[in-house]
Amino acid sequence: MRHSEFWESMEQAFGSIYAKSLAADLVIGALGSRTAQQALDAGLAPREVWDAVCDAMEVPDDVRWRYRDAPRKKGQRR
Repeated sequence: MRHSEFWESMEQAFGSIYAKSLAADLVIGALGSRTAQQALDAGLAPREVWDAVCDAMEVPDDVRWRYRDAPRKKGQRR
């Protein structure tokens, strides 16, 4: 998962406005008591951050795995 795929997944799962707020405000213990944005800025892999956000927000498996394991091919739209 690339950073762009992380952000696209966040927006698809939570909506564009809430995704940004969630990434900036929700402190997640599994990320070292950091927000998703802080974790990404610290160099954690986007997939690790996505999984931690999904765990914290109790995202259903069908949403979590749809974005985690199916990267887009160049030019492909979801």
